Amino acid sequence: MLTRRKFLENTLKGIVLIGAGNTLQSFAAPGFTLPAKDKVALRFALTSDGHFGEPKTTWVENHQRMTAWLNKEKAGRGLHRAFINGDIFHNDPAFLPEVKRTWDQLQMPYAVSHGNHDMIAEDDWEKTWGTRWHHVVEQGNTAFLVLNTADVKGKYICPDLDWTRARLQELRSKKHLFVIMHITPVKWTQHGIDCPELTEMFSAQPNLRAIFHGHDHAEDGMKEKNGKHYFFDGHLGGSWGTPYHGYRVVEVLTSGEILCYQVNPAEKEPVNRNVLKA
Repeated sequence: MLTRRKFLENTLKGIVLIGAGNTLQSFAAPGFTLPAKDKVALRFALTSDGHFGEPKTTWVENHQRMTAWLNKEKAGRGLHRAFINGDIFHNDPAFLPEVKRTWDQLQMPYAVSHGNHDMIAEDDWEKTWGTRWHHVVEQGNTAFLVLNTADVKGKYICPDLDWTRARLQELRSKKHLFVIMHITPVKWTQHGIDCPELTEMFSAQPNLRAIFHGHDHAEDGMKEKNGKHYFFDGHLGGSWGTPYHGYRVVEVLTSGEILCYQVNPAEKEPVNRNVLKA
């Protein structure tokens, strides 16, 4: 149920103003018009927590809707790529081939992160997706660092710090860097986990523009720590969370600004929208 408190929380998410680190500005006025398409250098979407195969959920319909929504984004304003940020299936690896075929319906390149419900050995994961749990995706002058936050049995863990430190150093020359990781590394949500060494690395990385999470199905906004911004995208499936299934869109503008907004496809206006200033 969407309580009055939750409604107010969601409203505040769309008007918060933060002045630390990467300056974050938000659009409070309704009817905001997106920048012209020729002002967008890179556009990508993130969704998470499909839980394909979870009992008593409509997992097939949920995934078909999401692939259709993302393909509509591609056909309209355009999408360079998509990220499916963890909990691809629900515990049983037998669902992996079918969910892979479903995501292969996307009409843009996509990558996945490993979630705590994706209970499968890393070698078998790689055979399906072609990547290890930790990997890098590059797109021109932008890089995406995909990190793992769970072991094969679903235990929450911090990403491999040595691997992450080395990749952050290698990617310092990129104009924009984004991190994709299923579980948030700060215990500010019910299902988060504290990884202080990791967040210190993030805070010290000049070109890191934002960190994106799934996992907390009820979270669809933004949190800030030491000048870095951590975004959530609700959920596309599963048995709990926000009262809608949605996704987040990120637009890297030619000005260097980063526009982030959460989409509920049933509503005309974004759930929330923020700009990270250049």
